[in-house]
Amino acid sequence: MISSFYRILLGLTLCVGLTRGIASAAADQVEEIKQEQTKARQQEQINEIRRQEQIETLKRDQQLNQAQQQLDQLKQQKPDPSGVHQPQAQQTQRELDQLKNDLQIKRLQNELQINQIQREQNQSRQQEQIRKLQRQQQMEFLQDQNRKNQTQLDLDRLRQQQQFNKP
Repeated sequence: MISSFYRILLGLTLCVGLTRGIASAAADQVEEIKQEQTKARQQEQINEIRRQEQIETLKRDQQLNQAQQQLDQLKQQKPDPSGVHQPQAQQTQRELDQLKNDLQIKRLQNELQINQIQREQNQSRQQEQIRKLQRQQQMEFLQDQNRKNQTQLDLDRLRQQQQFNKP
């Protein structure tokens, strides 16, 4: 009788142990799925950042090309006999060239940051880095808009001065 009691007790102990093991394995799988989902969401955010950066880069390039075309048109018009406006045109050209160089540097820096974010193993740190990069890109966009507007003002001023000096 006692041996059957021990057998039953042993059987119950084994069942409880197996149940705990199954529950633990299920909890591990749930946690693993959550981590994979988080990783997938973060990768999608990184991909979206990369797409937005490409779109903004194309817009900036287009704006710079338009400004360069306007400046080239102004340079090709009848030169100012006094030569007074030539230094302003040269200064505007230098500013445009500097903008182009700055854009190339920003592209490379952003690509490096995105690659670094992708290598980050800690998901919470990766998420913080994503948010930081998004804020940085917003600030850069506003700064670029400001510089573009300033360059456009310079071009408009040159155009206006050339119109004023025409015979």
